[in-house]
Amino acid sequence: MAPLAEHEQPLACLLDCSVGDVDEARDLEEMCRLANSDAPFDRSSAFHLTASALVVEPMTKRVLLRWHSHHLRWMQVGGHGDAGEHDPFLIALREAEEETGLGDLVAFPDASAPRPIQVGIVDVGASATEPAHRHGDIRFVMATSSPDAIVAESEDAPLRWCTLVEADDLVVEENLKVLLARVAVLLNA
Repeated sequence: MAPLAEHEQPLACLLDCSVGDVDEARDLEEMCRLANSDAPFDRSSAFHLTASALVVEPMTKRVLLRWHSHHLRWMQVGGHGDAGEHDPFLIALREAEEETGLGDLVAFPDASAPRPIQVGIVDVGASATEPAHRHGDIRFVMATSSPDAIVAESEDAPLRWCTLVEADDLVVEENLKVLLARVAVLLNA
């Protein structure tokens, strides 16, 4: 397999990520090694990259959470790359559009320069269709100017606009609480 052009390498995106602590630095290092493999987004691998986004509505300083029925908790939107996808931001954008129905999403705070706000390795429990595995999640922030246009992708995946305080009360993973704190700084909240 021919190496990807530099702009197609997940590693290029990962190099723009600032880490907040030793655990995130360790996760970033492991994800960079995976990013240099032949198929970093191959979901048949026990450890693969995913991309996600916390959607914000800057005017009201609210964030959008999605109920994940597999995990039984409120989380950000996002997921797996499809065959041939290599750009984590575009994966996160596609997933966010599919899961929220929003067609106006842009990178936040700078629409012209999407960069990850956080990375993290997440353990995913087994389901009826997949064994337990790990995601190296590359996380972005995206903004909408039409928050009332949300449409859940299915009945078992409701969406909820929340203040940052409400969102912090709803999420259970510590790494998502860190993500919310970073977004609070971006929103000057």
